[in-house]
Amino acid sequence: MTITSPDNVKLKEIRKLNQRRRARSHAGRFVAEGEDLLAAADAAGWQPVERLCTTGSGLPGIEVEPGLLDAVSELGSGTRTLAVYEQRFRRRAQGPVCVYLEGVGDPGNVGTILRSAEAFGAGSVAFGPATADPFAPKAVRASMGAVFTVPLVQVSSTDPLPGATVALVAGRGPSLASLELEDGVTLMIGSERDGLPDDLVASADHVAQIPIVNHSLNAAMAATVALYEITRMARE
Repeated sequence: MTITSPDNVKLKEIRKLNQRRRARSHAGRFVAEGEDLLAAADAAGWQPVERLCTTGSGLPGIEVEPGLLDAVSELGSGTRTLAVYEQRFRRRAQGPVCVYLEGVGDPGNVGTILRSAEAFGAGSVAFGPATADPFAPKAVRASMGAVFTVPLVQVSSTDPLPGATVALVAGRGPSLASLELEDGVTLMIGSERDGLPDDLVASADHVAQIPIVNHSLNAAMAATVALYEITRMARE
């Protein structure tokens, strides 16, 4: 079978799924593009709902005439292959290290945080209110495949989060590196502009900062540095 029309139902579904930008979608499916991302999905044991490739590429999947796949691609340079997957959220956040995100609105930052969570062995990433969709196209690309390996959890409150909760707040509290955390931890990261809500900070077990000279770190940078510190402390 070769897809030859832009009105093909499979291409229409991909176009619709790729319209998800920031807010979490209830569509239940998402798109990953490019050979590297699809290889990461294969390695993690994810089975695609659909897999498409350009005619003559030699890649697995339903062949699509040249140009038609580019027309639905979110990549500026187009793509030779893409696949549709069922999104997966776990029921419960896992430790010993969990990252909780609230108000992190940039999908690129969310994807980068997933990549850092994978790199430092985080048990899960939990998504609170007003946080970008981890399955949005930009987030999936920025994750560099971590979206397929890091357990993701949707939560409506911080009650089910594992270990001691640590609210990262610029310029407040002791240095994160000075905390003594023995039984696991949930790092709480807020929005790039406003940080964490006041009530969430007040309810945290600890408030800590990453000492910097001036300005502030964006959410992805803060999460990466914090994950490094937490894992370093655990090794010492």
